Amino acid sequence: MSTSTGPGDAAGRPVLEVGRIGRAHGLGGEVSVRLITERLERVAPGSILFAVRPGATGGTADSLELTVVGSRPHQDRWLVRFDGYEDRTAAEALWGLVLRAEAIHDPEALFVHELVACRVVDADGVDRGVVEAVQANPASDLLVLDSGALIPLTFVVGGVEHVEGGGRVVRVDTPDGLFELYE
Repeated sequence: MSTSTGPGDAAGRPVLEVGRIGRAHGLGGEVSVRLITERLERVAPGSILFAVRPGATGGTADSLELTVVGSRPHQDRWLVRFDGYEDRTAAEALWGLVLRAEAIHDPEALFVHELVACRVVDADGVDRGVVEAVQANPASDLLVLDSGALIPLTFVVGGVEHVEGGGRVVRVDTPDGLFELYE
């Protein structure tokens, strides 16, 4: 669930980090890719990914556009071949690049980039703050609020609601006393 966001593409859509390119594999231009997303369509043939150096802050304008030609699972990662990278020498130039992609719209899923900057309201209607980040945690990822509160994602009820004035709200149903820890 944890996915970091980049600033966005030219149209203002979020650009999300989806993986990182590792070493070249074999002689035919394949590279190993470690995905940080469960969305396997990111490495499906025809997919467009944007590669940037680690730590780069730019959107798609500062990146290298890569088109997936082929991919296959290999151990705990994927072996991916990109258009224009036909041999090992060309593929080695991609080592270490961070892969980003435009956000996928899926009304059945709740994505991290949709949660950041949302107001959090509890079951009693009390405004608990704004989501600043989503922190990876083995038991359940955590909403990190501007108030300092940490809320496990398991307590999120429903999806993101759009409210008057262009705001977004996430509703949570937490156990009694959770917010007292942060007062």
